[in-house]
Parts: sequence; C-alpha cells; structure tokens
Amino acid sequence: MLKIGDKAPDIITKTESGTTFKLKDYRGKKVALVFYVKDNTGGCQAQLCDIRDNYVAFKNSNIMVLGISGGTEKTHQSFKDKNNIQFPLLMDEDLSLAKSYGVYEKKKMYGKEYMGIVRTTFLIDENGKIEAIFGAGQGLQKVKTKEHGTQLAEFYGLKL
Repeated sequence: MLKIGDKAPDIITKTESGTTFKLKDYRGKKVALVFYVKDNTGGCQAQLCDIRDNYVAFKNSNIMVLGISGGTEKTHQSFKDKNNIQFPLLMDEDLSLAKSYGVYEKKKMYGKEYMGIVRTTFLIDENGKIEAIFGAGQGLQKVKTKEHGTQLAEFYGLKL
C-alpha cells in the first residue's frame, strides 16, 4: 500500500469520453484521485454525488477531482450523465491502476471472499507526492461515503 510522502504512480488512461488522460500533465495542481467500487451502485453514487455537490469549491481552488474505477466507457458515461457529475471518470477496465495504487484487495461480503476495489482517495500535491489517503487501511482516515466531498473540502480547508 502506498503511504503519505510516496510519489503517486503515474496514470495513463482514457476518460469516460475517450479522451487520453495522463496524471503527469497535472503537476503543479493538487489532485484528488477517488477510487470508487463500481458505477451505478448506491454507495458510489452517494460518494461521488457528495463530491459533485461541493465541486465548485474544488474547482475554484484549482484542485482537480478525478473518479476512477473499473467498468467501460459506456458505464462510466451513463453513471456520469445520470448523476450530473462534472469531473472526469477515468477508465481502469483491467484494474491495473487499482493494483498499482494497492487498492485492489481481497474483500468479504455475506461470508464470501472476492477481489475488488477498496474505496480509497489519494490526495496528491503539486509535486506528484501523496499528501493524504482516505481509505480502509490501518491508520487511515475512513472514507465517509455520504459526506466524502465535505470530508475532502475540510482537509483542504475549503469553505462550502
């Protein structure tokens, strides 16, 4: 698992609209990289919609917000349109980015074990280093799913 102070692994992928995205192009900006579990699920909808509801504060503070999950361009675009999400959703169909960030792990639900994305947000500074992590790991501040936008804004000291 990555830790605070580590250099964020580079990301080269596509957005939900098919545009090429490179994380290194955002050096000089703060980036909130939000790994969410799956498009069109209740928890992820609540999480990303709370960020959406507070998005103007991030945009006005020059903080780039990015959602990232498995799924296809079609499911990402549908999720984005259905929920009026203003920030890009990045593609990770093969889950290689989740794996490089250490958020693809064994999970357990209803007694069954399976592999999946663990809801985690990395806050990356202007130099490409991780300045905070919200997630399920030991010692991490847990993601408040329904209040995640507020939680991130508080970290950055933004007024909502």
